[in-house]
Amino acid sequence: MATNRRNQYIQRAILVVGVLVAINVLAAYFHTRLDLTAEKRYTLTPATKNLLRGLDSTVTIEVFLKGDYPASFRQLAQTSQELLEEFREYGGNRIQFSFQNPGQGLPDSARMAFQQSLVEKGIMPFNMQVQEDANQGYSEKLIFPGALIHYGTRTVGINLLKSQGGLNPDAAMNNSESLLEYQFANAIYQLQQKRTPLVGYMLGNGEQLGAEVYDALTTLQSNYLLDTLTLQYISYIPKEFDAVVFAKPATRFSDEDKLKIDQYVMNGGKVLWFVDELNASIDSLAHQESFVAFDKGLNLEDLLFRYGVRINQDLVQDMQSDFVPQVVDRTGQMQPLAFPFFPLLTPTGAHPIVKNMDLVLSHFASSIDTIKGGNIRKTVLLTTSANSRSVSSPTEVTWNSLRTKPNPREFNKKFLPVAVLLEGEFTSLFRNRLDAGTQQAIQKATGRPFKNNTDTINKMIVVSDADVITNAFSQKSGPLQMGVNLYDQSMVYANREFFLNTLGYLTHNSGIMDARNKELTLRLLNPEKVKLEKSKWQAICFIVPIGLILLFASVFMFFRKRKFEV
Repeated sequence: MATNRRNQYIQRAILVVGVLVAINVLAAYFHTRLDLTAEKRYTLTPATKNLLRGLDSTVTIEVFLKGDYPASFRQLAQTSQELLEEFREYGGNRIQFSFQNPGQGLPDSARMAFQQSLVEKGIMPFNMQVQEDANQGYSEKLIFPGALIHYGTRTVGINLLKSQGGLNPDAAMNNSESLLEYQFANAIYQLQQKRTPLVGYMLGNGEQLGAEVYDALTTLQSNYLLDTLTLQYISYIPKEFDAVVFAKPATRFSDEDKLKIDQYVMNGGKVLWFVDELNASIDSLAHQESFVAFDKGLNLEDLLFRYGVRINQDLVQDMQSDFVPQVVDRTGQMQPLAFPFFPLLTPTGAHPIVKNMDLVLSHFASSIDTIKGGNIRKTVLLTTSANSRSVSSPTEVTWNSLRTKPNPREFNKKFLPVAVLLEGEFTSLFRNRLDAGTQQAIQKATGRPFKNNTDTINKMIVVSDADVITNAFSQKSGPLQMGVNLYDQSMVYANREFFLNTLGYLTHNSGIMDARNKELTLRLLNPEKVKLEKSKWQAICFIVPIGLILLFASVFMFFRKRKFEV
């Protein structure tokens, strides 16, 4: 009897082991994953899945988030690892990643050189304050919360920590986690593209091409094929250009100029406008106490109106603004004072271009009105805050206004548009305005017939402040990054991110930008409740597990005793 029972136990054990082995073998070849989170935190967008499935070479990712970091950075590292593991589910062995501490184990000189190479690849350092001991003060530690993505012979760097200007640290970190999929997927997409989009930087109407747009031009060269086009020297804008950029034109556009732009748009060309409608700049205040802002006379009103927007003859002022240092007393004491003509623009959050994006720095921006009618969908991307106003041209801009505290009751306008996305079927400004001979001349010059409308959905973005993509110049450091205040270089606004997102949306059709719509819910504990109930929950977490184990052991022994008692 005892032998039979022992054989039964052995057979059962072999059967259980066999079933477990079979389950593990099947799970290695056939498995699935369920995302039970409300916001689908662990679900990739269809475009990202298609990108990873279509990889034809290995992508190697180095993430620089390994080390003794605060809890928020450890959480960012954990989220990054979980995302990359999800990437591997679709990319297989073509996705390889590792977490590193940049420069660890290297001599000081080699470590500094390596860290400088990360900066050159666009990975910006973060100066973190660390408390070494409860009884000691804080020390500073330089970290590089970014990653290098290698694909073949090409490498690109990405920042995983988004700028924290205008956001509390928890919200900034949450936004950083929300954008991780887009950051990694977009970098892989750009690296594996066989053809890099060609962008034209337009000249001929006083557009800037000096140190003040150094960062914009460098950003373009790093991400696109870049060429310049002088509008007056060409008979048409070639269709090979995926997009063209107008950066702060200063002189009048002729009808011939506008016809070239118009037909480029009608044939599917994308245009990114950065236009100052009024002649106002910080340089005008460099050697004088005040100046009068007036119309530049660009002659673009009718063209932009036909496409669906009007840039108003005004300047917006905002209670949410950047500052400039000013002398505040007779001793020469300098103090940073908010300058309402330097509004910090708020992303609307309703579109992938600006989703989870920080504030954008602007100087002397105008408001934009959208025109009803037509087959154009208008999406506002950037606005002023809820406490703003507009002053009509001509208007005086003076340093004395800095010394006068703004009256909040005068700032009673809300969310004035400053950047607008236009999408749809555009109609030509010159429709029914050109005779047959002129249309034939256009066809002879361009090799394409004159078009009254676009054949498909086209896109265009209008920004009523060209200083969004200009940069300050430091006598010590040279050209700074766009979106950086010359007098406080520690604050970096999202101007470069906005510039890249607008160009990416106009030139890429992959759907990767949809990943920017992912939003992670920030679920924080109530600090007061945690403080009041801390002891109770500590006791529960300590006693309950032990009690359950003792209860299970008691029940197990009771039934075992009943089973084997004589």
